[in-house]
Amino acid sequence: MSDVKKVSDEFSAGGQPTPETLKQLADEGYKSVVNLRSLDETGVLADEQQQAKAVGLEYVNVPLKSTSANDNLTATVLSELQGLPTPVYFHCGVGGRASALALIAFATQQKLNREEVLARAKELDINPDQPHLQKFLESLS
Repeated sequence: MSDVKKVSDEFSAGGQPTPETLKQLADEGYKSVVNLRSLDETGVLADEQQQAKAVGLEYVNVPLKSTSANDNLTATVLSELQGLPTPVYFHCGVGGRASALALIAFATQQKLNREEVLARAKELDINPDQPHLQKFLESLS
């Protein structure tokens, strides 16, 4: 499995998993998957929830647009996380939204300030201009 960003011991992010990747995630000890894609996106795994459950992973889908942030949906993701066992694998198409949301979840959990979030984003090569992360950073200003 390539291009997985480990934001913390509890939160990692990457692109769209295949059924094989979901099994690999379960085998590596992941307990939950948060899918940030909508079903109309290209390359989405239509039966991902069933595939995840079949290998013992908890599953949540909160579709986020890649081009614009939505505070309500970000809050929904954070709320859904409360009931999920960790570690959690966040994913979108290629990992941009997923990395941003994993970092937001970590920053919220650890009560990081704006500078700490920016430092962590730089360390992990997460784009601070990603719309969801940018909106979150504005809320910390």
